[in-house]
Amino acid sequence: MASLFIKLFLVSFLIHFYIAICAQYEVNGDDGWIAPKHDNQIYNKWASNNRFKVDDTIHFKYKKDSVLVVTEEEYDKCQPSHPQFFSNNGDTVFKFDRPGLFYFISGVTGHCQKGQKMIIKVLEVAVPPQSQNQNSTTNTPDNSKNGAVEVAAVTSSTLMLLFLSALG
Repeated sequence: MASLFIKLFLVSFLIHFYIAICAQYEVNGDDGWIAPKHDNQIYNKWASNNRFKVDDTIHFKYKKDSVLVVTEEEYDKCQPSHPQFFSNNGDTVFKFDRPGLFYFISGVTGHCQKGQKMIIKVLEVAVPPQSQNQNSTTNTPDNSKNGAVEVAAVTSSTLMLLFLSALG
């Protein structure tokens, strides 16, 4: 019984650890998704101050408005003809499912032209490079004195498997 409890605890801990790696961003902080009054670049400035990765989410808070994901051309013209995503519930969470550029605009007439639009660049999740014996670690005088040691990368799933197998 105790062994089962320990296994469940470790699994839930590792799942929590994995989930904590992804981030949720509040678009424009407490002000939310509103038509800018003065600065028509406010959303792109906000986006450029953050680093977005695949599986991160952004949260739009708004009233009497909408959020659309559109093509670059639709973004530039502020004319959405076939949005890839649309929401108007006032509390929208959008998850980045791929790396690349995402173009967001407001669906309310005139808001996009006032600057209620944003481009977000999503980066790939960093994966540790795999050794391909390109950097051999032979004991030359330089390598033996600098203390460098080649270490294999360990992922959270590998750690979970090690813990579970050790417990039984």
